[in-house]
Amino acid sequence: MNKQILRLAIPNIISNLSVPLLSAVDMAVLGHLDQIYYLGALAVGGIIFNFVYWGFGFLRMSTTGMTAQAVGNQAENETTLILLRAAAIAVLSGILLIFVQTAIAHVSFLLVEATPQVEKYAREYFHIRIWAAPATLMLFALQGWFLGMQNAKYPLILTVLVNGANILLNFAFVYGLEMRSEGVAYATVIAQYAGLLTGVYLYFRKYPTPLLKKLASRIVETAALKRVFLINFDIFLRTIGLIFAFSYFTAKSAESGDDILAANSILLQFIMILAYGVDGFAFAAESLVGKHIGAGDESGLRLTVRYSFYWGMALAGVVALTYVGFGENILFIFTNKAEIVALCMQFITWVLIAPFIHTYCFIWDGVFVGATATAAMRNSTLFCAFGIFLPTHLLLRDQIGNHSLWLALTLFMVMRGLTLAVSSKQHVYGQVASGPAR
Repeated sequence: MNKQILRLAIPNIISNLSVPLLSAVDMAVLGHLDQIYYLGALAVGGIIFNFVYWGFGFLRMSTTGMTAQAVGNQAENETTLILLRAAAIAVLSGILLIFVQTAIAHVSFLLVEATPQVEKYAREYFHIRIWAAPATLMLFALQGWFLGMQNAKYPLILTVLVNGANILLNFAFVYGLEMRSEGVAYATVIAQYAGLLTGVYLYFRKYPTPLLKKLASRIVETAALKRVFLINFDIFLRTIGLIFAFSYFTAKSAESGDDILAANSILLQFIMILAYGVDGFAFAAESLVGKHIGAGDESGLRLTVRYSFYWGMALAGVVALTYVGFGENILFIFTNKAEIVALCMQFITWVLIAPFIHTYCFIWDGVFVGATATAAMRNSTLFCAFGIFLPTHLLLRDQIGNHSLWLALTLFMVMRGLTLAVSSKQHVYGQVASGPAR
């Protein structure tokens, strides 16, 4: 079991860590420019794309869970159909996002208060980057399918390629062509389409193609589409809860001024680095939990969950020790402005206690995705977002200021992990006896 987990987790950890690395480079490139509002524009633009792309995160998660269960059930045709349905949804959704970009921007900047300079450059960033939507969503579907097929190598190739190209283009556009936040946006668009072309090539290189034409007519089967819709809608609502918490966090940071916005945005990068690292084990859990449920293997399922937690918590310990020992030094990587680093140090305790709390939640997320136990995930996240996170901040913001945001975020993650753990007996382990279900 350890070998199976590590075979899937290690490539995922490497590929996942390149994502916050890219975000860190984005922030470092703009954070070292003369004006701080370029960094603020990136943070506010990031809120919008959190709503846009995190909202479509179901394309990866549901595809992984359903594909893994089909693999465990040895249903080869079904695995191909899952990919075809996910790809169709991704392409159509990406095109739709481009058409409605003006409406998205209008609503977004009504909800997020920022200084005029930050809003100006954030709008510019958004209207460029949105053109990557079809490629980005299609990559969600492809990577989810590869993971469900127990193939962690291809997502590694794609993620490293996309983010590596993005980083190189960032430096070329910002320092070579003297662009600002628009250069970071152009770099993202080009890198996403390069990744999509590579993903399509990798698929046709390894997997049988004659099935595509034969199965195309079955894409719109009513029962299958109903299951896809229900699972995806549950994950969509669950993701909206997550987006709300993190976007509310950033929006309220922006209301407190550019300095607090910059400090909180940088500290959130510490959380993102942890998340993407631990998600390597969460993704491994998705693949293996789905496979064992599809095969009706209760022993394999329980071992997968147990050892995923062991490995995840071990990594959390390493991250926690790194933050304790080198936290201030890491801050100077993000910005050379001493006043921003000093402000970050006032709130860094929240980051130091985060690894174990967040890891417990992230691993349970992976287990529930693999089990396609999406209704339970939805209920847990919505309750914790609107019943824990929001009331905590509203009740304490006048007493403890910015600390209330960090306390609310910490309690949000604690309660998500606990509620999923309590419901796992019914919604995860119960499926081995009853068969895969929502």
